[in-house]
Amino acid sequence: MKLTFIRKTRFSGDTNCPSLYLTDRGTYVVQGWRVTDPEALAQLDIPGHETVVEVPQDVLAEIARNH
Repeated sequence: MKLTFIRKTRFSGDTNCPSLYLTDRGTYVVQGWRVTDPEALAQLDIPGHETVVEVPQDVLAEIARNH
């Protein structure tokens, strides 16, 4: 899978997290903060092979502007 960097948040500082990437499969890869809040996780049905990440709005807004 080839990843093309789209945007990282202004909150990333020296890291690339959170970030958004476009794949050569026509999908997106999201790099974000792992959600560990029990109350939030209790509202979701997450299979063992999946995870949930949190990203700021500015990262996702880049899709709306450019894709």
